[in-house]
Amino acid sequence: MTNQFRKPIEDEQIEEQVSPEVNEKTEIPRNFFTVLFTEGVISKQAATEMLPFIVFIAFLCMIYIGNRHFAENNIRDIDKLSKEVKELSWDFKTLKADLMLKSTQTEVAKEVDTLGLTEPNEPPKKIVVSAEELK
Repeated sequence: MTNQFRKPIEDEQIEEQVSPEVNEKTEIPRNFFTVLFTEGVISKQAATEMLPFIVFIAFLCMIYIGNRHFAENNIRDIDKLSKEVKELSWDFKTLKADLMLKSTQTEVAKEVDTLGLTEPNEPPKKIVVSAEELK
């Protein structure tokens, strides 16, 4: 009599070769993180315990980046203001030079000539009053 519940050994071996097992786990792609967590370098529990520290480091990085942007904006503002100060300084020097030129005696004489005023040609006379005349 033949065993009806069990197939002959040769048939089992052929079936194993032809059809793979259905219960086989899907293979995880090998990259840095999967190797790091699966091969025991860092366990899942250790990674979970390190999570607050990693969040803290990420927060510090965000603050660092924000501080960098703030500093760059301040530098841009300082550069803009320094250019404006230089420009205003040049304007001041130009206006001061014009004022110094217009306040010279010849320039004033030219300006008041249109009003009919002329510069006296003779020197001023000195008036001497004696003390006896004042009494």
